Amino acid sequence: MTPLYETLIKRAYTLCHRAGMLNRTVTVKARALSTEEAIGNPESDDFPLQKGKERLMQATFGNGIGQAFTDQFGDFEGTLKDVFEMSLLNNFRRAIFVATLNAVLHDMGSIRGTIHCRDREPVECADLLVPHLIERYGTVKIGQVGFQPRMVEVVSKAFPVRLLDLDPENIGTRKFDVLVEGPEAEDDVIAWADLLLVTGSTVANGSIERFLGKKPVLFYGTTIAGAAHLMGWDRFCGSSH
Repeated sequence: MTPLYETLIKRAYTLCHRAGMLNRTVTVKARALSTEEAIGNPESDDFPLQKGKERLMQATFGNGIGQAFTDQFGDFEGTLKDVFEMSLLNNFRRAIFVATLNAVLHDMGSIRGTIHCRDREPVECADLLVPHLIERYGTVKIGQVGFQPRMVEVVSKAFPVRLLDLDPENIGTRKFDVLVEGPEAEDDVIAWADLLLVTGSTVANGSIERFLGKKPVLFYGTTIAGAAHLMGWDRFCGSSH
């Protein structure tokens, strides 16, 4: 594991130990949500979830619910100690850890917005993003990491945007008149941008460190809720629950 994930695990472990959670048996269960369960029936059909590229893992802990986008999904049940002692060597294990962290911090009341928005809420979220960007960052060139269609649609109308994505079916196409570029353009996009608008699923797929420490970063989405809280990262998630 990299130092970033070691730090995340250490902070989560310490927090839960101080709260007495590691001294009792606690069951955490994660499962992959269907598209209908995850995002309902949005009017468009271009979200990665709808195309079968990713699924949402959902963890429950006490009264807390946490989710994580991942392309490697399945079930897990164990204690918090089991989760925090797990080596995060692949996307499946990282998704278990990330969803669990979100559920635990949600249960503790430390974070909100750990459940993905549904139906028309992705549109409402995107409409809130542009004013947030203008107020917080001003007029900037944005390098967006991850194809979130409603965000690309609205942000590209207000800012110069370059878009990075991992899906080979997207790379080389134009989305809302923005060229989708692949990993080979990553360094160039980062150098060009004033701000990186990065999907929170990077913390589950292990690519997050490629975007930290180079330019200001604003993460978006539910996946990174817990990690952003523990690490002090900026996050935007306008319509989550």
